[in-house]
Order: sequence, then C-alpha cells, then structure tokens
Amino acid sequence: MKKFFETLSNIWKIEELKGRILITLGLLLVYRFGAQVVLPGIDTQQLAELSSRTDGGGLLGVLNAFTGGAFANASFFALGIMPYISASIVVQLMGLAIPYLQKLQKEGESGRKTLNQITRWLTIGICLVQAPAYLYSLGSLGVPDSAFILGKGLDFMIPAVLILVTGTIFAMWLGEKITDKGIGNGISLLIMVGIIATMPQSFVQEFVSRTSGSNGGLMLILIELILWFVVILACIMLVMATRQIPVQYARRTASGGYEKNVFGSRQYIPLKLNASGVMPIIFAQAIMFAPAYIGRIGALKDTGVGQWLQTEFSNIFGLWYNIVFALLIIIFTYFYTAITVPTNKMADDLKRSGGFIPGIRPGKETSDYLDKIMSLITFPGSLFLALIAVLPAIVVKLMGVQQGWALFYGGTSLLILVGVAIDTMQQVNSYLLNRHYDGLMKTGKNRKVVA
Repeated sequence: MKKFFETLSNIWKIEELKGRILITLGLLLVYRFGAQVVLPGIDTQQLAELSSRTDGGGLLGVLNAFTGGAFANASFFALGIMPYISASIVVQLMGLAIPYLQKLQKEGESGRKTLNQITRWLTIGICLVQAPAYLYSLGSLGVPDSAFILGKGLDFMIPAVLILVTGTIFAMWLGEKITDKGIGNGISLLIMVGIIATMPQSFVQEFVSRTSGSNGGLMLILIELILWFVVILACIMLVMATRQIPVQYARRTASGGYEKNVFGSRQYIPLKLNASGVMPIIFAQAIMFAPAYIGRIGALKDTGVGQWLQTEFSNIFGLWYNIVFALLIIIFTYFYTAITVPTNKMADDLKRSGGFIPGIRPGKETSDYLDKIMSLITFPGSLFLALIAVLPAIVVKLMGVQQGWALFYGGTSLLILVGVAIDTMQQVNSYLLNRHYDGLMKTGKNRKVVA
C-alpha cells in the first residue's frame, strides 16, 4: 500500500501529467453538473415517476445509466453522448459501401478530420430526431402534463429541442477536449462517469433489499460482491487476452565486402481475443428493440404472436430475449472483427518491412493464416462476450439480485468500465515510464537508468 501511494505521489511530480489529470477531472465535473440541470419549463417536483421507472433496471435503466441519470432528470444532457456514438457507428459501417468514405479512411490525418466533421453533422441530424421523440415520450413514461409549465406547444418544444441538441454537441466537445488536453479517451470517459454515477444508488437499493427482512442479509451481500469482483477479473482477462503470432525479420549486414541476409530479432503480432470490444453488444442491443416494436404494429398487435413478442422482448431479463441477444452478439462479433482487423493489410505491411511468420510464405498465405487464427480465437471470444452480456439476467434469475444492481454484473456497462479504466491506466503508465518511474502496477520508487 505504501508503494501505491508513492506511485500516486510520482504522478503529481510530473507537471504535464498532473495538468492533464486536472483538466480531465474539471471537464468531467462540468458534464456531471450539466446532468443535474433540468430543462426550463419542466417542474422538477413531478419527475418522481420517471425516476422510479428508470431505477428498476430494464431498458430505461440502461438508457439512464449511459447518461449518468440525465435521462431521468430531463436535463440538458438527457440524450447523453449516445447520438454521437450512433453516428460514429453509422459512418464506420457506411465506409464499407461508400467509396468516398473509403478514400477518406486512407488519407491519414486530413481524411480523419473530414470523417469527424461528417460524424458531427450526422450527430446533429440524429439529435433532431431523438430530441422531440424524447420530449413527447415523457408523458408515457409517467411525467404528467402538469409538469410542463408552458405546455407542449411550439414555444416549449422548439427551445427544448435546441437545448437538447446543444447539450449533446457540448458533451461531444467536452469529450474531444478531454482526449486532446486531458488523459484517456474523452467520449469513453463521459460514458464511464455516467455509468459510475448510477452505481451507488443501485448498490444501496440492493443493500436495503437484502438487509430488510430475511432476504439473505449481509452474508449474501458479501457473496454478491465477491462474485462481482470475479466477473470484473474475467472482463479484464477478456479485454487483455491476446494470441501472439511470432514474426521474424531479415536483417542485411555487410561482411567481407559483400552483403548477406541474417536473421534479425523475433517479434510478435498481438491478435486480441476480443478485437471488437463492446461494439457487438451495442449492435445487438439496437436490434433487440425491433421484435417488441414489431409486435405493437399492424395486424400483429392484438394477436397471440404480437403479444408474445411484446412480452418476451420488452423484458431484458427474460429467457427468449437473452437467447436471441447472445446469438446476435456472436454473429456481430465475427462481423465486426472481419471489418476492423484487416489481415490483408497486415500481411502486406509485414512483407514490405521484410518480416515473415516462420513456416508461412509472405503475401496471401500469411493473410490466410492470420485470417484463420482470427476465426479460431474469435469463437471463444464471442462466446465469452455473450456470456458476460447475459450475466445480468442470470444473476437476477438465480440469485434474486435487484435489476438495477444486476446491470453492473456484465453487459455493456461493465465492459465499458473495465476497458476505459485499462486504457486510462495505460496512458498514465506511459507517462510514468517515460519519466523513469515504475508504472501503476509496479512499485512507486524511481527507476535507475543505465546509460
């Protein structure tokens, strides 16, 4: 423990790192403050029903967790950063089919700036659709008409929509500033802070539920916490696990007036077990809105099939919901890995740099070999990802965990928390190592450098 505090002390000795951390904390504080500011024209005293519906877990609980409670508060940041995430996914997928976007992806920094600008404009378009939908849906979510002080006319809707759109754009700007001037990935940190903000309340609800009456008591709370830490360790293993492919580089040296090839140092290509991250879960969760919606429209609405679809696919802790959810995650894991891990480009880059995989010919054979390895390791990775995603439903059914607290046992929330924490720690680690200190996972003392 002493060495850990020495490491924290070393962090504050690096002025650049200290400044970046302070900037990051300050901008995150601004975001959390904005999540508490309610839209003008809405009576905050009449939002209790909306808060109670989001506290119980379920789909609304997931939306509220991703916005850090802003969804239930009807605040400036009620839409959160998710419209920007949606726009980024759309642009990324469109890059597979639109030659112009493919060209931009290959143009380096200038192309990246243009893609970012396209993503921003698409974010505004998505917000202009989601903002009115959110405001009109408040009534069906338990907010009475009397809560709208100015009514739901244009004199309220137009300013409210503009504020919600501006709130998302401002959150996007905060995320970009954290990435440029702070530490870690700004957008991911905003999502992580939003998720963490709902954690204490969810745990308190679970604690009260267990300790009131004969419902397990403190012993079951302890078991739940141990299981939670085990799941976190499993998520860390999933995020960090790699298959190392050995690579040999040829080195040319001059000897006796002529040149000959000799073997250089051996390196490795790290292929991640879960190269797609949380994207398959996000894709699958978006698709899972469809069955319940289909069950509410047309001739299906009053039939047995329509009612079954509405019942089974509106409950994110139900059996059929999670079976279909897990299958979609496995499918999307393969799909997203295929479009984000360019084995052809990896093989070409390896060939140009004079490297080769021992026993494999450079070029197409190398590409086919890497593609085969990715297919083999993606299968267990997709199964593990699907298990983590449906784990909240499992603990609800088997252990009776409160739905709000169960969301932190897996799924997108926990994977985002683990992934962002690891990424941020790695960036802090690089600053410490560059200044000749040991990293966060090492001792905190100065390292001696041998000249």
